[in-house]
Amino acid sequence: MDTPIYLDNNATTLIDPRVLEAMKESYTFPANPSSMHAYGKKAKLLLTRAREQIGAYFKVSPENLFFTSGGTMGLNLLLRGLLPESGSILTTNIEHSCIHENILDLQRKGQAKVDMLSLGKRGAPTLDLIKENLRNDTKLMVFSAVYSETGAMISLEEIAAFAKEQNIPLIIDGVALLGKRDFTIPDGVTGMAFSSHKVHGPKGTGLIYLETPALLSRKVFGGGQESGIHPGTENLEGILGFAKAIDLLGEILPEAEDRMRTLRDYFEISLKKEIPDIEINGEGPRICNTSNIAFMNIDAESLLFSLDMNSIYASLGSACASLALEPSRALINMGYTQKRALTSIRFSLSRDTKKEEIDIAISSITQLVSAQKTLLSSV
Repeated sequence: MDTPIYLDNNATTLIDPRVLEAMKESYTFPANPSSMHAYGKKAKLLLTRAREQIGAYFKVSPENLFFTSGGTMGLNLLLRGLLPESGSILTTNIEHSCIHENILDLQRKGQAKVDMLSLGKRGAPTLDLIKENLRNDTKLMVFSAVYSETGAMISLEEIAAFAKEQNIPLIIDGVALLGKRDFTIPDGVTGMAFSSHKVHGPKGTGLIYLETPALLSRKVFGGGQESGIHPGTENLEGILGFAKAIDLLGEILPEAEDRMRTLRDYFEISLKKEIPDIEINGEGPRICNTSNIAFMNIDAESLLFSLDMNSIYASLGSACASLALEPSRALINMGYTQKRALTSIRFSLSRDTKKEEIDIAISSITQLVSAQKTLLSSV
């Protein structure tokens, strides 16, 4: 195949040429926004404009936005900085490792009591499930807006309204939501984290929203950059790129969302016709671009290797966990068997994915699955 077909966009996305162009402005002079001379003032102006640009998209004050080095750092800052002195944390057992491992560490050290929701095959917490498991001493809730392995979504507005009603701080991992659908940050969200490279922006840049910045306890120390919340010289090039990537969302959504969903559904329906025994992991509402497919009785790692050799790129799950020689924690904790988890591959589309690419992927997957079944039956 001359051109690879990239279906791993939940891991990272191709940077948009318009984003690269926006980044160039800070490469033309020594740009440190903390410097007092003319170059520093120019850099500070660019930083301020980027923050205002993003604030306008989210419909929040720029003073509530703080740049970080990515989604992992942002969620670390939020979780550690909003950690209650007492009481329990309500979360799920399928959160991204930057939340899950953090909470396990706090639990091991006796710094937090934790209630982890078991979600079942829906793959995302419902308001009813949250209400059923709320304790009198629940002092913090931590959920993902979208669970990136399956694309399962929460009802963000509904859960945020409940958090506000109960006066319980709510942290939301927004990494897999941004760029897939239009949304505003609802009242009741205390903190929310985002990542640039998931929306066709540069790597090494992230963002957190804080409803009340003064409530965040500082956990990283240095200079006064980002109001001391994430100190250190700002990655201005990355920030300008991130701001442009977010600005582009205002132009392309919701049309891009509809296109991704149409292609994703076509992909699944077509594969099901060719390979009747496949199953989709995750039974609840899903984000538009994600398809986690169990190829029953097929070894996913072998199939993924064959796809790679045919220049079709997908993944076994979250990129942060895909190097582990273990079945997906998310799928196992959703109640799927280890056998099924080991047959599962995640395909994630982008706004640039074309129907011709999906058609080629369907044909190649069908042939490779048939070949593997033939091989297995002969053993």
